[in-house]
Amino acid sequence: MDAFFASVLAFFGIEKISKIPVGATAKSVVDWMKTHLGGFFDAISDGLGWLINSTLSLIQYPHPLVVVAIITALAWWRQRSWKICLLVLLGFLFILNQGYWKETTQTLVLLFYSCLTCMIIGVPIGIACAHRPKLYAALSPVLDLMQTLPTFVYLIPAVVFFGLGMVPGLLATVIFVLPAPIRLTYLGVSSTPTALTEAATAFGATPRQKLLKVELPWALPQIMVGLNQTIMLSLSMVVIAAMVGANGLGIPVVRALGQSNTALGFESGLIIVVVAVMLDRMLRVRSK
Repeated sequence: MDAFFASVLAFFGIEKISKIPVGATAKSVVDWMKTHLGGFFDAISDGLGWLINSTLSLIQYPHPLVVVAIITALAWWRQRSWKICLLVLLGFLFILNQGYWKETTQTLVLLFYSCLTCMIIGVPIGIACAHRPKLYAALSPVLDLMQTLPTFVYLIPAVVFFGLGMVPGLLATVIFVLPAPIRLTYLGVSSTPTALTEAATAFGATPRQKLLKVELPWALPQIMVGLNQTIMLSLSMVVIAAMVGANGLGIPVVRALGQSNTALGFESGLIIVVVAVMLDRMLRVRSK
């Protein structure tokens, strides 16, 4: 096959096609950023590390049953359903029974900050894309790249810039998950019926009033689906983030894989499923 391609190139008078230096260019960019922006990345790492550790201390200091009671109360406030509250309560009791409370709290903190970051960044970008179709057309290939690039690739620069621990796992998760809230917010806002926006304009609503009173209420179910997808995708990154030292439920999964420990793998994997189901039921849009 190589000889065939060589003969084709020779026929056109081309001796050799040089390799496009994709990897070398990426390495040069990363090395330059590490050299000239090292202090900036250290500050981000220290700040996020302090924030994550402080939140973990706040959750892990009280008795686990106190935290479970608070989360169950939040589930009631969010859904007004005793069935969902019972599901959340039984889920956390199962986690305590299996001895994964510490790992679960670490995962929940990682999920909280990754989802918070994604929604703070993703929702405004989605709104801007809905109002500017050319912006969405320009961002769409970037979003495709962010979602299709193997997640392990994100871990390499994250480790180079921020070292091992929760911070690189958090940032790699944010990069991988961010397209979901952007796309779903864009879908929700852009699907607002023209009749509603025209009626708001006819009554003298300003663009900001139309956004707050018409478009966002209409898009809220899609935005909540975006939050749900953000949580699910973040949970899918838990095991991968554990490979760069991010604590949580991914650690026992990786350990079980390395030791071929079936029992440990099923235990920790089932706990991840339980957390996913509880969060999904808690954050669903309540039917009226």
